[in-house]
Amino acid sequence: MTGSHAVVVGGGIGGLSAALALHRRGWRVTVLERAPELREVGAGLTLMANAMRGLDALGLGPAVRRSGHSETPGGIRTSTGRWLSRVDGEVMTRLLGTTALGIHRATLHRLLREALPTSALHVGAEVIDVVTGPADAEVRYRRDGTPDAVRADLVVGADGVHSVVRARLWQQAPPPAYAGSTAWRAAIEWPEPVPSAITWGRGAEFGMVPLGDGRVYWFGAVNAPPGGHTADELATCRKLFGTWHDPIPALLAATAPEAVLRNDILHLAAALPSYVRGRVVLLGDAAHAMTPNLGQGAGQAIEDAVVLGAVCAGGADEGLPAALAAYDGQRRPRSQAIARAAYRTGRYGQQLRNPLAVAARNTLLRLTPAHTALRGMARYADWQPPAAA
Repeated sequence: MTGSHAVVVGGGIGGLSAALALHRRGWRVTVLERAPELREVGAGLTLMANAMRGLDALGLGPAVRRSGHSETPGGIRTSTGRWLSRVDGEVMTRLLGTTALGIHRATLHRLLREALPTSALHVGAEVIDVVTGPADAEVRYRRDGTPDAVRADLVVGADGVHSVVRARLWQQAPPPAYAGSTAWRAAIEWPEPVPSAITWGRGAEFGMVPLGDGRVYWFGAVNAPPGGHTADELATCRKLFGTWHDPIPALLAATAPEAVLRNDILHLAAALPSYVRGRVVLLGDAAHAMTPNLGQGAGQAIEDAVVLGAVCAGGADEGLPAALAAYDGQRRPRSQAIARAAYRTGRYGQQLRNPLAVAARNTLLRLTPAHTALRGMARYADWQPPAAA
């Protein structure tokens, strides 16, 4: 394996997870990130049991658990506060063997970053092209306005929903599609306990996740045309959600306007036929960008990384093409199935507007036994790292 070199394009959670997985297998890794500094932009996220198992395989599970908040029992409510479905955290833990965790994106990003050699991390590197051959691949990029290039045995495209790597080597793939909803999010100081819960209105939802450091992550989403923005996004959220049940109005009142992020929700509506082109693989949102309705975006990227590290344990020998085929065979069916399920969940949940359809859905949820609902949720988080991990 001596001399095996991987270039990871993208320094987000998926890219750093992939770099760490390969680094732990003895690969020399180079991470190229176009931003001028290596940091995660965003608010909070939920790490389901599968993501936590993946982080355990990367050696970061204990540190992540110390830095996050094990999710409190929650579920789904209406805008008046009526519970439609409850989630028992202890039952979920017994079902899956570990609990879900709320954590700030920046905290998880820092833990991944600190586990890698600082010499592996290169910022301000804007990738402009990737070329792959039978024995290696070349990444061409621009840094401080100066063109440069690096060759490697393996290139990992982890550069997000607007992936340059995907655009260059998967040219027949359609661009990301708008999923029909726009979303706001923020992480705020909040000393009171809150459940990890989602509230559904008509064509709208609001969620809250405790982060374990005296903060709460909240998010809201509504059906809307793409590209919309207002001068005061917090005021927009107050108009949309300010009359919903407690503590939603108080959470919004405790939020500074500059803390609110707004993004249209994009996804890869057309599934890729392969995640591999020669010596290049796609990972995370670059491979299977999905809507956030199952809370699996980061989890699927972490799964990708762990599997990639496991199949590439032999290094850049003659078996690497077969290893990459194994990665594609293990990751593509599961991640694409979860992406489809996330989109369906959004259509059935947040995006549902018709009053009769909403009433029928709510009645069905109330009548569904708790253990049945839990098992339905658990199947997406029921994943084990490969034995080699």
